[in-house]
Amino acid sequence: MLRTCYWFLLPVLLTLNGEVAASPVCATTIKELERLLDEPALPQTWAETTMDDGRPLVLSIVENHGSLLLGFTKTGEGLWAESSGAICRSGSVFEARFSAKQIRIGPAAGWILRSSLKNGGKFTLTKLDSDQLRIATSGWSGEFSPVVE
Repeated sequence: MLRTCYWFLLPVLLTLNGEVAASPVCATTIKELERLLDEPALPQTWAETTMDDGRPLVLSIVENHGSLLLGFTKTGEGLWAESSGAICRSGSVFEARFSAKQIRIGPAAGWILRSSLKNGGKFTLTKLDSDQLRIATSGWSGEFSPVVE
């Protein structure tokens, strides 16, 4: 009887184990992000290379009270957007998800961005090369390279 019970429980236990293994890996510190992206010395400042107006967005990644803060500043215009939280692996890309409370949209952001992110959303980061990232969100995407200081 006990042996029969084990056979019925085995699939349930294997399913639970699979769900735990499939959970995303996340980073809330620069060191964790370096491990997640497999970049031992991840640059913390990136500049957009695909803008068409001559004023690139500059991305800065910093630690802030137990989470990562992604800050986008439009050159010559000021804050575009900033959000705090974790960056998690999702398949072959990385996602920074945020709620309406975690994002601050600045005056340099256009109305499309404002309306698409005001209730929360995500920034998707795709590693193109060791020195290039594609960052995308609803209604916008751009490619970034590290700022050499």
